[in-house]
Formats: sequence, C-alpha cells, structure tokens
Amino acid sequence: MIDEAAKQVLGLELPTDPRWVNIAEKNIEEILIDHAFCEQKAASSCISLIVMYPEKEELVDMLTPVVAEEWSHFERVLDEMKKRGYKLGPQRKDEYVAKLAKIEKKGGSREQQLVEKLLINALIEARSCERFRLLWKYIPDEELQKFYYELMVSEAGHYKNFLNLAKTYLPEEVVIKRWKEILEGEAEIIKNLEVRGDRMH
Repeated sequence: MIDEAAKQVLGLELPTDPRWVNIAEKNIEEILIDHAFCEQKAASSCISLIVMYPEKEELVDMLTPVVAEEWSHFERVLDEMKKRGYKLGPQRKDEYVAKLAKIEKKGGSREQQLVEKLLINALIEARSCERFRLLWKYIPDEELQKFYYELMVSEAGHYKNFLNLAKTYLPEEVVIKRWKEILEGEAEIIKNLEVRGDRMH
C-alpha cells in the first residue's frame, strides 16, 4: 500500500496508482529501457538550460554537476540492463512529459520562462523519485531494490535544487503559487494517463 510520502515529502497532489508497481515488476526490462531514456533526457534538459541561460551563474553552478550525475545514472541503468541481457532499443514517446509541456506557460519575461522550465523539471524529478521509491519498496529483485533506493535519494535532491533555484529568479510567493498550479495540473495528467508497465512515468 502506498503511503502519504508522495504528498508530504514531494508535494505531489496525487500518488501513483498502486497497480503501476505490480505491472512494472512484471515488465522490468521495459521499465529499465524507459528509465535509461529518462536519465538521458534529464541530462539533456540540464544542458539545454545551461546553454539557454549561460549568464545565470547560480544556475550554471548548480546544474553542471547534475548533468554529470544524470549521465552517470544513465550509465548505471545501462549496466543493470547488460547484467540481465537487455538492450536499449529505440526511444519511446514520453506521453507524461509531452502533457507537462502543455501546462508550461509560454511568453513573459526571460526569468518567468526560466522559472516555468525549472518548475517542470522539479516536478519530473519529484515524480521520478516517487516511482523509484515504489520500485525500491516493492519489487522482489534485491539488487534493483538497492539501485532504486540510491536513485530515489539522488532525485529528491535534484527536485529540491530546481525548486530552490526557481526562487532565485522570482519572488518566493510567486514561485510557490505557480508551483501549486503546476502540481494540480500534473495530478490531472496522472489521473488520466493509462497505467502502463513499460513506462517510468
């Protein structure tokens, strides 16, 4: 049974459907493949932010080590796949991230655009952290349990980094108000997404 950690620690409005982890444990190969691409995209997203906002010193300083960490996670997922004889295969469409992009506000000042991107990234990290926690607690593979525990701790740190970084560029009350709106939008997305065992989100 899933407890209230998702809301208390990560702020998520809606916990993952309990069926997801049951389906996921029967589709570990698919979960690992999708997870590998998620880590790859996380590293790419941080690189994009650095390229788009090179003048933001705090952003560059905070996200540069995150790029290295996310890429190392990608490599670690590949290692777990190789141990089990799995191959990467073609990239899949990430419906969750595509729907999140639709609730990202476009326009406004450069800082407003940046904060939107930081909050969306924070949310993806928070949801990933929640999913890693479920895998750590409920899948029977002990090696993967340890693996997902370590990644859960790391993603929780990234989520906080993105959220705190957003408060650097706009007043905290503005950031928190928008964060709550995005959390509500994400809850609707999660509620309406098909529960699939071949997707990390």
